[in-house]
Amino acid sequence: MKEITEEQTTHNMLMELIAEECAIDTNDVMEYPPTALSLGEKTIQAKGGDITMPIPIGTYGNFSFVQAPPKSKKTFFVSLLASVYLSGGNNFGGKIKGHREGRCLMHFDTEQGHWHAQRVFKRVQDMSNTKEVGCYHTYALRTIGYKERLQFIEHCLEQNKGKNGLVIIDGIADLVSDVNNLEESNLCVQKIMQLSAKYDCHIVTVIHSNFGSDKPTGHLGSFLEKKTENQIQLEINTVNKDWITVSCKRSRGYAFETFSFSINEFGLPFVVGEIYDPLEYFVPRTLTTNKPIEKPINLSTERAGFKGTESMEIPF
Repeated sequence: MKEITEEQTTHNMLMELIAEECAIDTNDVMEYPPTALSLGEKTIQAKGGDITMPIPIGTYGNFSFVQAPPKSKKTFFVSLLASVYLSGGNNFGGKIKGHREGRCLMHFDTEQGHWHAQRVFKRVQDMSNTKEVGCYHTYALRTIGYKERLQFIEHCLEQNKGKNGLVIIDGIADLVSDVNNLEESNLCVQKIMQLSAKYDCHIVTVIHSNFGSDKPTGHLGSFLEKKTENQIQLEINTVNKDWITVSCKRSRGYAFETFSFSINEFGLPFVVGEIYDPLEYFVPRTLTTNKPIEKPINLSTERAGFKGTESMEIPF
């Protein structure tokens, strides 16, 4: 009988540990993953009766990513999500709900200097509508190398083990040397998956879209698409240029409804009251000659945190 070497013994022990961690018993009753952020509810039929669940923007133990063209208010959007998470819900976030349950929010900015990063972090606090935001850790990582950035994020999660909730990484392209480096991109996304599961948190990260396309940038974007829980897309509204439309491009579960947000006069993002449908009151030009429009388009958007509305009639 061939003698087993020490190296083989170590390898077998490692494989046994992996098997213990990864094995799934089909007889176990597994609860739906707890939700970190949600928008709306869904009622599903189950053996024990109907169950109403929140539709997740993200669940604990998973990650999602936001993609958008340059200068389409990605950082404003993650600020909006962060403020809702801190407060559970506020007048800026509309129907978006945070399910914090005493956990911490960790917010990493990878590209801005300290002054601009602090302004983003303070915006989150100002919007949270609560005097005490609790456990909110903020870091600007522009001054360190891309390898150290990911190591530092893992260090922070380890130091805060057992209390991690929502983790924002704005943006993920700064965690690799090149978004088209196949090996680095794969390892980066694998690490994000590992961290979200190991520390039972939800990670939201941000990446640009390719120019003239709705695909996220490079091999890094392709790996994110394949592994994400929710792929969130931001687009400038084609009718109202001051609005950014948010849609769930892909989801492992039920997709949340499309909505839009804008920026108020104080530079704070808020969800607009309702989505403008450009066809709702559409009347062909050839049919409107010498005839008044019976029902003019009225855009009313309630400004978050302020009373009153602003209306505007738009002729064809």
